[in-house]
Amino acid sequence: MANEVATDNLNFKTRLDLAPLQQSVDQVKAEIGKVIVGQSKMIDQLLVAILSNGHVLLEGVPGVAKTITAKLLSRTLSLDFSRIQFTPDLMPSDIIGTSVFDLAKTTFEFKKGPIFSNFVLIDEINRAPAKTQAALFEVMEERQITADGTTYSLDLPFLVIATQNPIEQEGTYRLPEAQLDRFLFKIDIGYPNLQEEIAILQKENELQNNDKLAAIVKVIEKSNILHFQSLVKQILIEPHLVEYIAKIVLNTRENPFLYLGASPRASIAILNAAKGFAALKNRDFVTPEDIKEAAIPVLQHRVVVTPEREMEGVTSTVIIKQIIDSVEIPR
Repeated sequence: MANEVATDNLNFKTRLDLAPLQQSVDQVKAEIGKVIVGQSKMIDQLLVAILSNGHVLLEGVPGVAKTITAKLLSRTLSLDFSRIQFTPDLMPSDIIGTSVFDLAKTTFEFKKGPIFSNFVLIDEINRAPAKTQAALFEVMEERQITADGTTYSLDLPFLVIATQNPIEQEGTYRLPEAQLDRFLFKIDIGYPNLQEEIAILQKENELQNNDKLAAIVKVIEKSNILHFQSLVKQILIEPHLVEYIAKIVLNTRENPFLYLGASPRASIAILNAAKGFAALKNRDFVTPEDIKEAAIPVLQHRVVVTPEREMEGVTSTVIIKQIIDSVEIPR
């Protein structure tokens, strides 16, 4: 009897108060769900990227709601938003800005480009040539831009969501590995199943000519996002789970089916993303399942399959799943 009383008096409160974060996440999902059918996994990954302060690359054939999902997400956040449509003739100055001569002051003045925003949607990033893609390197990694010898810091939080069509589509330029490495996640978006397709048609019929974005309301303030990001960094991860991440990444470098393995930046990305998945599940500690969930979207665009295996139709995702299955889960 005494043991039962003692058990009842135990208090299993978490170290971090994740209730406001969980409430905000549920509200965002509810707002996006007003328009988007299904795609819950993709929405979770986008939310984890925001919590982990990372950029996202969405890949899928045209018409699978890549752009509309990113726009809907931006509408739920009280952040400055800009959209850049990448085209083959887009120049770096069209993104970061350019110096313009002011006749009144007889001096050059830097006019900031659309990249100076909190939430940047880059549509069809693989339609611009490498020179323009390279203009994103510094801004995505260091959250700053250097122009004419002057460095400009971006307002935080800063998130880039880029969409792209598969590389075999006509008129596209494959992103180099150095550019891909800047993205925390690469999310592949497939076709909906039959029931989802029917639900999409029904929802479209109900909306008729109404603006899809009109009913979406902002649910998270900028200050709250920064606070949530700081909370996620404090989520606990045990040393044996850190070693688990290191072993998975090391296996990508030693795998005979991979020409290029993952870098230490990938290890850090898995660590941060795993904390984000834990927070999404209202936990203040990381589990092996969080690491597994983070590993594929973090690694699939950072490794390169050998030409022989690529000709056989083996993808990086398949190899990463095999690696995860082969590494012993710590107990």
